[in-house]
Amino acid sequence: MINEEDYSMERNVIAGSTAVFFSSMFEYLEPLKWFAVAAVMIVMADLRFGIEAAQFRKEKIRTSRAIRRTVNKLVDYCCWILLASAIDHALGEPFQIPLLSAFIMLVVFGVEINSCFSNYFEARGKKINFSIFSLFSKIGNKVEDIKTEDIERPSKKKGKKNED
Repeated sequence: MINEEDYSMERNVIAGSTAVFFSSMFEYLEPLKWFAVAAVMIVMADLRFGIEAAQFRKEKIRTSRAIRRTVNKLVDYCCWILLASAIDHALGEPFQIPLLSAFIMLVVFGVEINSCFSNYFEARGKKINFSIFSLFSKIGNKVEDIKTEDIERPSKKKGKKNED
């Protein structure tokens, strides 16, 4: 038989081990909480606009399918968040690449944002192909244009300016 003192000591060891394990796990996951909040918000927006687009197309909306697809998306985003964090810890920290997980999640969220916008416009009867990635490329081109206009190139010969 196990006496009361041995049982108490065993309980303390299990409780301490569990606390150590979960404290390190929560420390690992704490910076990711805002990605999780963003994922929930984006998936809920996509659900709403998807329902509106289906109503506009006069499709029958099946609640069970909508719930299943929404839950699947949330589980997928949990996996993406954990993968982005693992890549950040494996590559971002050793190679000193700041915000690697944020960049990965922005790309992943960009796909869902494109879906939200296409459903939003379709629900209003507009056929607009929207891509958040093309928006970023246009911003990048404008920044590049600003940089090239502001930089004066040195001339090859003394006293003359290079005119391209």
